[in-house]
Amino acid sequence: MVIAIGFEGSANKLGVGIIKDNEILSNCRKTYISPPGEGFMPKETAIHHRQNILAVLKQALDEANIKPNEIDVVCYTKGPGMGAPLACVSVVARTVAQIWNKPLLGVNHCIGHIEMGRSVTGANNPIVLYVSGGNTQIIAYSRKKYRIFGETIDIAVGNCLDRFARVLKLSNDPSPGFNIEQLAKTGTKYHAIPYCVKGMDVSFSGILSYMEEKSSKLLKNGYTVEDLCYSLQETIFAMLVETTERALAHVGSKEVLIVGGVGCNLRLQEMMRIMCEERGAVLFATDERFCIDNGLMIAKAGLEMFNAGIRMKWEDCGITQRYRTDDVDVTWRKD
Repeated sequence: MVIAIGFEGSANKLGVGIIKDNEILSNCRKTYISPPGEGFMPKETAIHHRQNILAVLKQALDEANIKPNEIDVVCYTKGPGMGAPLACVSVVARTVAQIWNKPLLGVNHCIGHIEMGRSVTGANNPIVLYVSGGNTQIIAYSRKKYRIFGETIDIAVGNCLDRFARVLKLSNDPSPGFNIEQLAKTGTKYHAIPYCVKGMDVSFSGILSYMEEKSSKLLKNGYTVEDLCYSLQETIFAMLVETTERALAHVGSKEVLIVGGVGCNLRLQEMMRIMCEERGAVLFATDERFCIDNGLMIAKAGLEMFNAGIRMKWEDCGITQRYRTDDVDVTWRKD
């Protein structure tokens, strides 16, 4: 029985989670919410994490009902992510690992999402659609690597949604993407938006620029805010389904797993499920407990690494803002 604790703080979600083999002991999280019409900046986000991390750590230990001496390995998000928040949380992870005299492992944020998703859903070897505020990738496992089949060539899908929410001055509580999803449910009038798929890659910056430029005019010409949210969602989600379907066909897989914060979106899950059913495949998805950034997913991936014999030197336990998914040797999976 191995117990791992994970620290996550790559963006505006601060999380600490504890796992014992496949048993979830705790999964605590606190989110930095910026004012409507504004995004979260690295400095303010790092201040939020620094002010709250000890309280979240205590909550996680209390909920798990374990003592530090029972923990076998301390894990933290090494990257990718925003520099200041990453550094803030990694310092705490390094400190407690030294105080508790435990080994320390830096985890790739995306790998954390994938391993948590596979564990919770039972997906074996799926095509993974990783969609969040900072990342958009279509991934498949092969030869000890998570290979990127396609990705955004500019901004992430979550960033596109977040920035459009700012145009509409929507609340960031609980998240701008969630609020767009709720509005889109009652949208009925579809406006044709530029559709940008380039082979296996997608592009969202032009779509965002189009929506920023046209929104005011459209709202004066009979479209509602709900219609605009509906139109944007339908278009960008169709792009994601198309590229995921192409990867599914190429690999010959029968499973799709959606991970990342945008993966909570029920409309995206519905569209992907329809595609999977047409191809005789199965969709796996989770709810906000595991889709949205959390410390538990870092603990889970770190646990897999630890059990596979992976160890890191203290001098290697820094942060890497641009830490590619396919940079990681996935030695714990059996080909």
